Amino acid sequence: MLSDQPVPSDHPQEHTLPDCYRHPGRETGVSCTRCGRPVCPECRVEAAVGFQCLDCVHGGNAAVREARTEFGGRLVGDRALVTKILIGINVVVWALAWKVLGTNTLDHLYMYGYGVADNGEWYRMITSVFFHTAPLHIAMNMWSLWVLGPPLEQLLGRWRFLALYLVSGLAGSALQLIAAPGTAALGASGAIFGLLGALLVIQRRRGFSLGPIVAIVVVNLVATFSIPGISWEAHIGGLVGGLLIGFGLAHAPATPPRRRALVQAGSVLVVFVLVLVATLVGVSAIS
Repeated sequence: MLSDQPVPSDHPQEHTLPDCYRHPGRETGVSCTRCGRPVCPECRVEAAVGFQCLDCVHGGNAAVREARTEFGGRLVGDRALVTKILIGINVVVWALAWKVLGTNTLDHLYMYGYGVADNGEWYRMITSVFFHTAPLHIAMNMWSLWVLGPPLEQLLGRWRFLALYLVSGLAGSALQLIAAPGTAALGASGAIFGLLGALLVIQRRRGFSLGPIVAIVVVNLVATFSIPGISWEAHIGGLVGGLLIGFGLAHAPATPPRRRALVQAGSVLVVFVLVLVATLVGVSAIS
């Protein structure tokens, strides 16, 4: 007699699916497209084709080199962010100086060598880089920063660009302290001259024509020594600082990346130490 019922078996049906490579006993019908190991839903990551196991995903990410700028900076979305922040700080300080802060406060923001040497007001060396007076003064400096900043920030990356700007500004303050300690100086011009100096070295390293940049530097130097009331000390100090830092950033070995970063950081540190030594010498001479 025929029957539609299955015939009982004394042997249980064997498993047909493999276990996940990370979770024994957890069956799965999906395998990693790279290594072929079975992966459960918890241990797989969707790929362009199929799925990959966690080990292959982590190993693949580790093998991919992080994208960098031409001179070693990290590639980011907004490549002019530091420039915008610097401009914003300058504008805010300028607005606060004339709308909120009193005269006594303003007197402590500009660079004044005797104030640093006699009163220990070291902060003047950096506050003066962000302090402006007349609207035309800040307008010209911020326009220059907006023209020079983004291209350099894109080439160097954010941290290298910021270090270049700040140390160049300090170099301008240091020469001001040494050469004209009794003269008040203020403005971002020293730092901006540092950007010019660095751009000159970097473009030469890249093989670009230096004619336009040299012309800009020459015109600015002529204006520096021709127009009364301009601190040539801050301009020259910033320019020299920028040239030195730019040389270190541009000529550091491209590979390996860690060595390049160390050489570049060392170059910035050396210039900073030189600025510090020069400042101490200047303070000692005044005292």
